[in-house]
Parts: sequence; structure tokens; C-alpha cells
Amino acid sequence: MSVPQYLRKVSLKIGNDDQALDLSDLHFRFVIRRGDIQTPNTADIIVYNVSDNTAQSVQKEYTRVVLQAGYDGSFGVIFDGTIKQVRRGRESPTDTYLAITAADGDSAYNFATLNVTLAAGSTAKDRLDEMEKVLGPHGVSIGYTPTLDDSKLPRGRVFFGPVKNYLSWLVKNAEAKWSIQDGTVQICPLNSYVPGTPVIVSYATGMIGLPEETINGLNMKMLLNPNVKIGTLIQIDNASIQQYRFGMSTSNTVDNENILLMRDKHNDGYYYVMIAEHYGDTRGNDWYTVVRCLAVDATWGTGDYVSRGVALDSGAIKSYG
Repeated sequence: MSVPQYLRKVSLKIGNDDQALDLSDLHFRFVIRRGDIQTPNTADIIVYNVSDNTAQSVQKEYTRVVLQAGYDGSFGVIFDGTIKQVRRGRESPTDTYLAITAADGDSAYNFATLNVTLAAGSTAKDRLDEMEKVLGPHGVSIGYTPTLDDSKLPRGRVFFGPVKNYLSWLVKNAEAKWSIQDGTVQICPLNSYVPGTPVIVSYATGMIGLPEETINGLNMKMLLNPNVKIGTLIQIDNASIQQYRFGMSTSNTVDNENILLMRDKHNDGYYYVMIAEHYGDTRGNDWYTVVRCLAVDATWGTGDYVSRGVALDSGAIKSYG
């Protein structure tokens, strides 16, 4: 997917199940932190010069915040979560602010509890279905899930405890990892990715500076792009990468070998998005996405799948990172 980035767009709505406030026209700043780890994604949003009535409504009545941002032609949700704290303050004698801290799926992460007995013959899919039942009241559903092991339990078993613990157990057996993305549990195999057409990142589509190779992955900055999702692929020109300088001491041997391994796997320029952070200021210069990603060795088969916009099969990939 290659979309030129111009003409900023943004939408900020705060509300509940019955009504919402649209604060899109006000001056606000935001920092969104997303990753492929179990800890919920977070948002810090500061809205300036809000009326007293609006501030009181946000503090006392509303629980959900949805932030969409991007550019004309490349616009979408970058955060959808629950308000955890609202603070009021003054930045100067003339400017007040409303600071909102929010999290994506933290209620389910902290409080969803499984309490069920499954009969002999139950499968991983059965366990996942039971988890979804208790995640639902906390506003979380089960999203993308790869094919799970269909082996059956030889006897009945009681499942009691936090859902997050059972999810971790389930994905460990499936050699996968899980995270909550926009109110859905996403399960991604360790050697695969979430299916979809890769986002092409270049100077023409908003890349800023040069990608930098580090021992923790490839770091890259671009104009704000809501299409860059956790667990999906981006594509870049490998010639633009600033390579990591090897350490010369014996303690650097493992790091150097890992870098060489990663280089072997990114000959085709495809990378798995591990961390994506969005920064924005509706009256300032900040309007960026910063990512950390890992190289993948993708097997595309015949034909130019990317240019034809065909969704990729998540099984067509080898190991990454």
C-alpha cells in the first residue's frame, strides 16, 4: 500500500455508549504507544482551553476515547480505549488544559477471570471461546487468530484464574504471542505476521531520515500513518538502511551475530511491526509515526502480489528477528 501523505486529518471523540463529544476542532497534542506485548497500549492526550462544562463532562460522565488521525487518503483509528484518568491544569496565565490518560483493554487485562469446567475432548478453540465470553463484558473480543492446535484434552479440566494467564499459556503452546489492539485480542505466531497488504514506506510516502539498524531491531520515523499496525508488514528499500557498527570486544559477539542473522532475512525488504508510536500536535509540527520492526524472510510465490494489492497469506513466511 503506497499513499502520498498530505492534508492532515484528525478526529477526537470522547463519550460513552449513549453520546459523545467531538473535540476535533480544538487544539490538542497526543502520544500513542502501541506494541506486540501483553501490556495494554496507552494514550496521553492533552486538550487545550476546554470549557468548564466540557471538562466536567469528560471527568464525570465519559469513559471512552477514539482518536483517528492521518492524511487525506490515509486516515484511520490510531487509538480506541478507556479513559483511566483526567487531569485539569493551567499551562500559562491564558491557557488551560485537560490531560487524558487512556488504555486499550486494560480492564479485560486486569480483571477478566475465567471460571469454567471443560469436558474431556475440548480443544484450544473451545478454551478460546470461553475466554471470549468473559472478555466481552470488559469490551474486548477475540480478533485475528491463526490456526490453533486441534489436539483434545484427554480428561475434563477446571479453568479458574485471570484470562491473561490462560491466554499466555495457550499462545505458548502455539508458539505465538498475544496483545490487545483496539479492543480485540490479536494472536500472532512467533514466525509469522497478521495477513494484509504491506505498507510501503519511502520518501514518496513519508519516510523521514534514514532507517537505523540496532540490536533491538530496525528503527524508522515517518509521517503519521494509521495503516502501520502492530503485527503487520511494512516494506522499505534496504539500500536506505544505516547499518549497525559491530562492537569489537568478546562481549559483543552475540549482538554481532544477531545483526548478521537479521541482515540475512531482510533481502526482500519486508519487516514485521513490533512497536508503533504516534505523536501529534494539531497546531504544531509533530505528526509522526515511529516504529521498531524486525526483518522477515517472506516467500511470495509467483507474481507481484504487492503491486496488485492482494492480501498475503500469513503462512508464506519463514522466521524473523
